[in-house]
Amino acid sequence: MNCLSAVRFLPRFPSLATHQIPKYCSQVLTMAELKENTVNSQADENPPKKVKVDLEDLAKTEDLPKGDGGLSEEKKLRIKKKKHCMLIGYLGKGYYGMQVNKGLPTIEGELFKAFKTVGVMDEDSYETPQKIQFQRAARTDKGVSAVKQVLSFKMEALENEKEFVNKVCENLPNQIKVFGIKRVTGGFNSKLSCDYRSYTYIAPSFAFTPVDKEVTDSFRITSEIVNEVNEVLALFKGTHRFHNFTARRKPTDPSCRRFIMEFKCGEPFVREGIEFIPIHIKGQSFMLHQIRKMIGTVIAIMRGLASKEVIDKAWLQSRIDIPIAPALGLVLEEPHYDKYNTRYGSDGTHEPLIWDNYQDEIKGFFNEWIVPTVVRGEVEDKSMFNWLSTLIIHSFDVREEVDSTAKSPYFKALRNLEEDEEIVGDSD
Repeated sequence: MNCLSAVRFLPRFPSLATHQIPKYCSQVLTMAELKENTVNSQADENPPKKVKVDLEDLAKTEDLPKGDGGLSEEKKLRIKKKKHCMLIGYLGKGYYGMQVNKGLPTIEGELFKAFKTVGVMDEDSYETPQKIQFQRAARTDKGVSAVKQVLSFKMEALENEKEFVNKVCENLPNQIKVFGIKRVTGGFNSKLSCDYRSYTYIAPSFAFTPVDKEVTDSFRITSEIVNEVNEVLALFKGTHRFHNFTARRKPTDPSCRRFIMEFKCGEPFVREGIEFIPIHIKGQSFMLHQIRKMIGTVIAIMRGLASKEVIDKAWLQSRIDIPIAPALGLVLEEPHYDKYNTRYGSDGTHEPLIWDNYQDEIKGFFNEWIVPTVVRGEVEDKSMFNWLSTLIIHSFDVREEVDSTAKSPYFKALRNLEEDEEIVGDSD
């Protein structure tokens, strides 16, 4: 045993006198030296506890040398990230829905590329967005647009929110717009924290032309017809099994039970000589194609191709043949967070998720991108006009299994189109 070992041995046996140190220890220590070495020994055996690194101190380490005084690549300190929510709007035309779909253009695909460029995502989170707890309020289908879509994810705290928003927008196509970003609680989830969602379907008024009249662009809807449409829309309100208004869901599937709070027409407006009427719907959440199938059913009833009883029949277990209205006019209006706002909106730390400060910008994006695209789709492509001619192939009755070889090429092409949309679409 050398002298230093003997010194370190002493604290374990306080009663051991100094003269009991082995004779072969040639170095003679005073009691003061013994005490000093004992303290140092205890410090060696009890390394200091890890301390929380301040973000400002961490930022300074970037200037440290890479040698012994710097941070090695293997021992990088992690900056603590905070949960944020982001408000965006987008034109859905040309995209296969909101959610990432490998090999296909999607809204999230564009967002993730921008996030990676500005540093919100690294390689790992770009491939696996769950690593930054990324979530969206609603997974809109192929071709569906959004005026207010809310995202949630973790990122570093921001010093200048406006500058960050502008930086993200610079890396996005013009038809995708970031309006603002806010700090939220750590447990906030833009999908699960959402109380209900509002959508608008913008339809040409001529879709509700009475059956005894010719369908033309010059048709103008009357207040009497609007009241009739509202009566049919009201049949969907409440809680029902919507398995007949989606795809690949069985009637016994509990997720098919959905609650509709509001469903009514708005004020008509005229663009390019065609009158359009917005139809507003509010519900807890919606399944794949649910809104478009409800709109398709209402139009078929107003056109005299189906009766109101088809809606009652749709709540039963049998599978009913129901059409899907064009995606072009469907817009996610807003996800609502009333419970979150009540609990945290006035706690002095977090802001309520109300976006009044961005209303002018949001309205401008809607009028510049979404409305003109819907109008152009009708003027140039006759989206709704052509779709109306397909209603006659639907029975609005229990589906029968028919040999595909017996179906006309037109019928098969339409069915294939619907099946393609079912593959790429998704629900809230």
